[in-house]
Amino acid sequence: MTHPFNSGCPCCLPRNGLSRRQFLRTTAAGVAAAPALAAGVIGEAQAAPRAQSGRPILLKGGCVLSLDRAVGDFEQADVLIEGKKISAVKPNISAPNAQVIDASKCIVMPGFVDTHRHMWQGFLRNVLPDGSLMDYIQVVQRKFGANFVPDDVYAADLLSALGCIDAGVTTVLDWSHIHNSPEHSDAAIKGLQESGVRAAFAYGTPQTVSGNWKEAPKNKFPGDIARLRKQYFNSDDQLTTLFLASPGGPPPEVMAIWKAARDVGARITIHVGVGEFGRSAFLEKMHAIEPLKSDTTYIHCCTLNDTEWKLIKDSGGTVSIAGYVETLMGHGNPPTQKAIDTGIRPSLSVDVETSVPNDFFTQMRTVFSLQKNEVWARRLGGEKDAGKFLTAREVLEFATIEGARANGLEKKVGTLTPGKEADIVMLRHDRLNVMPMNNAVGAVVTSMGPQNVDTVLIAGKVMKRNGQLVGVDMNRIARLGRQAQERAYKAANVPDKRV
Repeated sequence: MTHPFNSGCPCCLPRNGLSRRQFLRTTAAGVAAAPALAAGVIGEAQAAPRAQSGRPILLKGGCVLSLDRAVGDFEQADVLIEGKKISAVKPNISAPNAQVIDASKCIVMPGFVDTHRHMWQGFLRNVLPDGSLMDYIQVVQRKFGANFVPDDVYAADLLSALGCIDAGVTTVLDWSHIHNSPEHSDAAIKGLQESGVRAAFAYGTPQTVSGNWKEAPKNKFPGDIARLRKQYFNSDDQLTTLFLASPGGPPPEVMAIWKAARDVGARITIHVGVGEFGRSAFLEKMHAIEPLKSDTTYIHCCTLNDTEWKLIKDSGGTVSIAGYVETLMGHGNPPTQKAIDTGIRPSLSVDVETSVPNDFFTQMRTVFSLQKNEVWARRLGGEKDAGKFLTAREVLEFATIEGARANGLEKKVGTLTPGKEADIVMLRHDRLNVMPMNNAVGAVVTSMGPQNVDTVLIAGKVMKRNGQLVGVDMNRIARLGRQAQERAYKAANVPDKRV
């Protein structure tokens, strides 16, 4: 049974006046008492290995935000993981044979889900902190990207993917428009697979000096998607899934590209409504050729017209908002309120690490504050129906549930639901930026940062524990990144200056 308020945390009483003990009964009615701790508790200072074969993992005594209304949230409960999947979420689970991870100082919740990140730019982080969209196109795409070799793509994807895990992002859509050759495609997939992140790999166009992807000498787009499906994505039971990252262009040409994706069962993701470029009624023209479908995610959407928004809603399409970069680079106002007004619950995304932090705490706070500001501005302008304020819980759902839906993975991840795969983060609430915690959802959305990410599991494997990535040779990763950085700067003829 779901509790009637948004916190589900220590020190925060339910709005209906229930006591803390009554609250636990409300969220877990009928749960029998069980031993407080199973054998073999892993303490704070002891690193947890990945699960031994066949041995369950028990996350013990955390403040659990399942984000599943049927499961509920708990001030204190356990999460049992068997193999890749969550098998139980409730207080006092008895699992004598389990490895036990002490979660008593943590919020336990689903991992964050990013629906749009250009991961081939992983070692170009912060290269354009002040850049506009045109700066990004000229420098990152046409200078750096046009000259990338496959080893650069591998290093970048690996760096970016490990950065996701480190920041609590367990699923990411790699919007990969760096396919200058089939070898570039293979290198990107290799980086994702080696990292252990859950990834939707969105196969896209090459980069060229001119900006015309068709001029790439080894261009195989979009036809190579059939090879990729057969070679890398021939099972539904794996961490990587296949998308198509669609370019813009004349609608008949774009629709033909979408057909190549649908022929191999790949979902589609596309940038629309970006600045003045986005005022072309592109989606209306696409819909006139063939009705829009539910297999498509529309990114940014800042300058779409009302008809286009209705087409997305009526088709069952999904939306990805990257609020930080949209305000930074001139895409337009992040359309969170427009999505809500249209009846669409958006997902969130980082977009470009060349200019944007890689964590989801920043993304949540950006859309949260901007949406509230828009409603306030409407009220100050005298509008009678100015809209409702987002709640922190809704924003947290955008960062998890809606992300899973947009990535086509809602049956696998996005909530802590028994039967779903165990993509879980444990966030420390005993850190100075949070303690003493008064509201769990509020703490995650408004106060926490990457430094609170203590433990990360993906498909039941412990990928990060006690604040450190598990089984990652950081010296090697640093070396790969620096070598790729040196190659890329030299090939692009850009001075390698860091001050």
